[in-house]
Amino acid sequence: MTYLDYNATSPVDPRVAEEVMRFMVLEFGNSGSRTHVFGQSAKERVQLARTEVAAVLAADPSEVIFTSGATESNNLAILGLAEHGVKVGKIHIISTQIEHKAVLEPLEVLAARGFEVELIAPTAGGWVDPDSIRGALRPDTLLVSTMAVNNETGVIQPLDEIAEVLGDHDALFHVDAAQSFGKVIEPLRNRRIDLIALSGHKIGAPKGVGALLTRRRGYKRPPLKPLMFGGGQERGLRPGTLPVALIAGLGLASTLALKESDERHARALVVREIIMGALAPLNPQYNGDLERTVDTTLNFSVPGIDSEAAIVALKDVAAISNGSACTSQSYEPSHVLTAGGFDDARVAGALRLSWGYEQADIPIDAVVSRLRDLVR
Repeated sequence: MTYLDYNATSPVDPRVAEEVMRFMVLEFGNSGSRTHVFGQSAKERVQLARTEVAAVLAADPSEVIFTSGATESNNLAILGLAEHGVKVGKIHIISTQIEHKAVLEPLEVLAARGFEVELIAPTAGGWVDPDSIRGALRPDTLLVSTMAVNNETGVIQPLDEIAEVLGDHDALFHVDAAQSFGKVIEPLRNRRIDLIALSGHKIGAPKGVGALLTRRRGYKRPPLKPLMFGGGQERGLRPGTLPVALIAGLGLASTLALKESDERHARALVVREIIMGALAPLNPQYNGDLERTVDTTLNFSVPGIDSEAAIVALKDVAAISNGSACTSQSYEPSHVLTAGGFDDARVAGALRLSWGYEQADIPIDAVVSRLRDLVR
């Protein structure tokens, strides 16, 4: 069976796995231990990883805070601003209806605490119009939070244009980059983005490690407060013994993603063209503007096909999904596609294929054959 669910998670790159094992088995020191060479070696590898992650974002290594993944990073970015917002009297937050639950649920927590959360609807193409952000922006806006690439549709959000709208407004700009870090390079380098959440397991690093970029404005860091306490690691924002092996894996995966970016895009685009060509006889309805979609994701509906039935029919051919892995157990309609204005049948039939740069032989003809049988 071929794995076509990379947006849920990617396999660990063998080169990354070798690096992780080295720091699990051979160089296993605690990066906080300052009295011996084992600790020093671990500390140096963590600092190198900080530099490697920062290089992808054109940031300073000191701005990288290691976490367990994008979900924790998003929570720290959003909930960590609450105290500052109350203190300065800014309790208005702008986000979008198509965000991941790792953003929407922390926003619900703030709404319950009295913050005013405004969620912008997407266009029919699956992206948020920057003018909608402009229209919602207020003097008391504390935070604007938008994802970089939607995890269900693969649609790239117009970060540069949103950053331009924000201009010199005091509002902090937070971006959930779980699906874009190491894949869509330049937009995340925009200096107007203050906070960037990322995960390692989307780019060939292990699960359980990620980072939050806390970009300075001049000499000022984002006014975050920690959500946990005990130890003071990571500039006091994220306590606990650092998982050196996982961090080393994230660092190497970041370096490889940046170094091999052009080659990866070219390979992924070939796969995309093959898949779209094979699907054409089924007259698929693509959910999201294809001109704005990353080259590793396709979300589509075929009239007459229910996604659950399709997944069962393809279970011995290809591992695919019908949406976010984090909400797939709920059997609820996709909030992303519903926000896009699609009818119930199209939402219920939506399938997501997502692949990696290293994939070559995709059994797409077998996939199309099974889908055609369902239509019949």
